[in-house]
Amino acid sequence: METSSNLQAEPPVNSPKYQRVHLPCQDSVSEMLRGTMGSVEERDEEQEDEGDEELRDGGVPFYVNRSGLPMDEDTWERMWRHVARIHPDGDGLGKGIRGVIDLPKIPIPSVPSYQPTTAIPLRLEAIQKYIRELQYNHTGTQFFEIKKSRPLTALMDIAKEMTREALPIKCLEAVILGIYLTNSMPAVERFPLSFKSQFSGNYFHHIVLGVHSGGRFGALGMSRREELMFKPLEHRTLMDLVQDFGGAYRGYWHTLQKIKIGQYVSHDPHSVEQIEWKHSVLDVDGLSKDELRKELERHTRDMRLKIGKPAPPSPTKDRRNSMGSPLKGPGSPIRRVSRVERRPSGEKKALEQKASGDMNVYQIRV
Repeated sequence: METSSNLQAEPPVNSPKYQRVHLPCQDSVSEMLRGTMGSVEERDEEQEDEGDEELRDGGVPFYVNRSGLPMDEDTWERMWRHVARIHPDGDGLGKGIRGVIDLPKIPIPSVPSYQPTTAIPLRLEAIQKYIRELQYNHTGTQFFEIKKSRPLTALMDIAKEMTREALPIKCLEAVILGIYLTNSMPAVERFPLSFKSQFSGNYFHHIVLGVHSGGRFGALGMSRREELMFKPLEHRTLMDLVQDFGGAYRGYWHTLQKIKIGQYVSHDPHSVEQIEWKHSVLDVDGLSKDELRKELERHTRDMRLKIGKPAPPSPTKDRRNSMGSPLKGPGSPIRRVSRVERRPSGEKKALEQKASGDMNVYQIRV
């Protein structure tokens, strides 16, 4: 499958803006790296939430830009070295882009705007269209650093930067951007919905922004796969939404193992609350269909209960300007442990037979 992605044409140390050019997608990256990397063991999930300097998704490493924008020289050069390692064209790709002054200009997407009378489903479709137009980031370097422990107001500042820079993004960045673009819609509740799947011995992590309005569920997001991002606002229950994603995973021969569901996110862009990313952690492999439905119904009730709870006051303007990432302490919110997490793990289902030889040498990344 061939897709389009983008890379910057000029080093940011020489220009405050990036020029965007098309780069062919390389879904066969894992096939190239498999011989030297071998199978990758499951990483500690808390460490994965915050992000190391080098992360892995399905055994394929990627980096996070921690120098801000424009990138510093070291981060910029590391990105190009990494592209040369993972792309089938190797160094030829960089040589065909860097230093070229007549590259085609890529249109910058416009942040969606709508009339007050525009229906909620149409607004969500416009937001998803904008996210899709930014395109998926295939460079192997995430441009915007997302620390999940930061307060909502700090994450919204990053979302504003995404709209200014209009660079390709990955799934976690799309969730933050989706929250930012729906803050002005009090009738739309938002919550993080993340998945852990397995394919050919490797683990894959993905996240979308679940939405709920008018008694219907849907989702906004970014993925390499069309079926794993946007879901129209037409699912009657959270179970229906999860099953929709589950069917998409099965279509790519992925085994869905775990689902994490957060609480509703505040609509106040200046809130000092932290997003509750995993109010419920559900071991899909260890639950029957009825048990999964009951747990999702319980989580839906928990989300509804939060709507009536008052949010902490927003900081003053001066405090907003100086606000940083809070240190975890006794006053930090404590995540509620779901019943599923307290349930003994029990015996796992017997592992399915391994895929055929051609499957084992190719990683279908989602």
